[in-house]
Amino acid sequence: MSFTFPLPLPLPLAIAAVAIPYVLWRVFGNFFIRSPFDNIPGPPSSSWFAGNLLKLVDHDAWSYTDDLIQTYGPVAKLHSLLGARWLHVYDPRALHAIFVKDQEKEIFTRDPLAVTGAGILLGPGLLATAGAAHRKQRRMLQPVFSVAHLRNMAPTFYGIAKKLRTAIESRVRDGPQKLDVVSWMGRTALEIIGQSGLGYSFDPLVANAKDEYTEAVKSFIPTIVEIEFMRVVIPFIGYLGPAWFRRWLLNLIPQKSVQRMKYIVDTMYERSKEIFEAKKALIESGDDAMLHQVGEGRDVMSILLRENMRASEEDKLDDEQLLSQMSTFIMAGMDTTSNAMSRVLHLLALNPGIQEKLRSELANARETYGDEIPFDDLMALPYLDAICRETLRLHAPATLVFRTANVDTVLPLMEPVRGVDGTLTSEIAVPKGSQVVANLRAVNTYKAIWGEDAHEWKPERWLNPLPRSLEEARVPGIYSHLMTFVNGSYSCIGFKFSQLEMKTVLYVLVSSFKFELSDTQIHWNFSGVVYPATSKDSAKPEMWMNVSLAP
Repeated sequence: MSFTFPLPLPLPLAIAAVAIPYVLWRVFGNFFIRSPFDNIPGPPSSSWFAGNLLKLVDHDAWSYTDDLIQTYGPVAKLHSLLGARWLHVYDPRALHAIFVKDQEKEIFTRDPLAVTGAGILLGPGLLATAGAAHRKQRRMLQPVFSVAHLRNMAPTFYGIAKKLRTAIESRVRDGPQKLDVVSWMGRTALEIIGQSGLGYSFDPLVANAKDEYTEAVKSFIPTIVEIEFMRVVIPFIGYLGPAWFRRWLLNLIPQKSVQRMKYIVDTMYERSKEIFEAKKALIESGDDAMLHQVGEGRDVMSILLRENMRASEEDKLDDEQLLSQMSTFIMAGMDTTSNAMSRVLHLLALNPGIQEKLRSELANARETYGDEIPFDDLMALPYLDAICRETLRLHAPATLVFRTANVDTVLPLMEPVRGVDGTLTSEIAVPKGSQVVANLRAVNTYKAIWGEDAHEWKPERWLNPLPRSLEEARVPGIYSHLMTFVNGSYSCIGFKFSQLEMKTVLYVLVSSFKFELSDTQIHWNFSGVVYPATSKDSAKPEMWMNVSLAP
């Protein structure tokens, strides 16, 4: 008997015979693979394609995440794109393992999609790097956010806050006026980060003039929410050819929000490049020239450029990395802090007794120190500090943080979890590549450690001893037992900067004006950075309040 062997397949067909099953397995394999997360209780999938993801990132996801927290507790399984399983976590011990333990080994790192997305939108700055590259950048940046440098920046903060006061006074001098407070907070935050961060003035705060760059920055986060669907494309961007070809493909997408984001990124890049080149030329011309510029050479970027020039070749950052830090400073420092300040003013309007008590403390300080209270005395004002801490506890500007396991690992738990099969487990196996969703708001309001009033805004809690259960839980935050600024290698490098900014602006504003609710609704949108709008159907940042001179 003889056998006839078929002729070899043509090369394209042979490649297809191998590639198509591989692609199908990569796309649909999650539906057939068992995961250690499958024994963890969690909500059912809402869609075979998107799982629970669309509900989790919806701009009105408050009720969904609240139900997730209340129904399933500190650990739950979520369904993501194409059958992938994620872990939703706010157990303090698990968070310690994710954010703090073995930082150098980077067992958990930033979500690769988020890193890639930040790189596309902002360039290779601090938000778009991981591992050794991230450590190198952070090592260079860390000294410029020290308390010593913040003390030098304080006069700049006060100067801008007083310009804001003058602008508002001119509008309310003849009686209460309805103002878009979040717009004023955004303009102020941009000017503070501009002058003290970049040594550049974006907004004189004296008129309602619209600046192209300012409008682009303010639209960044709301537009990101609108193009969340682009997450599906991000893993494949590297395979779409050179940058010019990807740009050509981007121009073909008819979605208005995508084209708006392209315009925002282009606008931010061009202005950042203009500022960077001018700043670099000034630095090279000598310090005398800097004394006549905004910030007088004490801004973060000037210090960073000088330090970079002195650094060894091994530690130096290239121009592209330095340029990217500028957009990163703006995006990381503007919306988060401006929306946090807006939230404080909203809460003070909801609680007029607390507003009056704060104003009394600020008035006493003003009698002693005048318009510019020294840095250490400002930071030590007890009621102002309590209000800031309580607001950042209950209303963290960023609600969810995503991390990816780089190796197979195990998460320990403070409280055992009962699995779907009825067994109790005090640790969870996490396979390499798994996505973990850390819920910062949930751990900041976890009743088991904060007490039954954890969901109430009570600044007085910070004027009394904190619950012993909180001390015992050892929440791994870098600020006041809170996860608001997270911890570890990827913690918020500018959290002290934001504290000084909040307190300076509130010191000047609340001592001068009274803030009350208006007839326009205030709805806080669930987003990468939570922001206010006039309804849950609006993506435009707005917060209209009645403002009058303080009694």
